Amino acid sequence: MPEPLILASGSTIRATLLRNAGVSFTTATPRVDEDAMRDALRAEGASPRDIADALAEMKAAKVSARNPGALVIGCDQILAHGSNILSKPTSTDDAIAQLSELRGGVHQLLSAAVIYENGKPIWRHVGVVRLHMRDASDAYLRDYVTRNWEEVRHCVGAYQVEAEGVRLFHRIEGDYFNILGLPLLELLSYLTLRGTLPA
Repeated sequence: MPEPLILASGSTIRATLLRNAGVSFTTATPRVDEDAMRDALRAEGASPRDIADALAEMKAAKVSARNPGALVIGCDQILAHGSNILSKPTSTDDAIAQLSELRGGVHQLLSAAVIYENGKPIWRHVGVVRLHMRDASDAYLRDYVTRNWEEVRHCVGAYQVEAEGVRLFHRIEGDYFNILGLPLLELLSYLTLRGTLPA
């Protein structure tokens, strides 16, 4: 009998992706200070990829410690623009500032997933997407944030490509699921090979 599967995330999007794929799981939101750990890793010179991986692992480890015998999936996503790492916007002005910084250039979304079992990591993957943002006008960015603030306030970079945010871009390189915050295809492949999901 397959091990119970736990998603260590409060993200409704990640849960929906797994549910839509026919995966049976429960959720547990880990209590972790992501901002403090992210800042500490940045101070140590960690790369955006390593930061995403470390945060995903921290969440999986926390929930795994309370759930022996279960497979626990920890996830995190980092937006890297050059050497800068953006966080979720704190206000509409901050959202406009983030979009203004990103427009006309290329940034990366790094979506990490780590699986823990009995307090130990057994699988990990970091998916990378390169997003080319068009040079939108100041007026469009202001209007976009005003129209979409309730939806984008919890989104790093202040956009959702599955909604009007797609109009901000002229090219996207990479897997759509990584944009949504989960390397879904790689995760499903591993769970199938392991026998947790039927082949």
